[in-house]
Amino acid sequence: MKIAVVGKGGVGKTTTAAVVARTLARGGAKVVALDCDSNPNLGISLGLGEQETERLVTLRESLDEGGEDAPEHAPGWNELVDRFGSDGPDGVRVAVVTALQNPEPGCP
Repeated sequence: MKIAVVGKGGVGKTTTAAVVARTLARGGAKVVALDCDSNPNLGISLGLGEQETERLVTLRESLDEGGEDAPEHAPGWNELVDRFGSDGPDGVRVAVVTALQNPEPGCP
């Protein structure tokens, strides 16, 4: 199952996404939460804390900027979460991403 939470700014998308993700994970589902927002705060809403959320944002920004020290793009969603993600409360995996280019079939 894939669920996207979209809408106008300031309507509670991040909070809703966090509640849905943690509820599904508590029910036994394997959950990967991707924060594609230009102001990524899903990690904080999921309980990762400011420091870990900022680390994920910094990883995303270094990839966007490119350069010699930038990490490589991930070829698939498993690699994306392994390279750019973190394990959150209730077993929710969280990653901060800007775009999914050439997604594999079944990619979130």
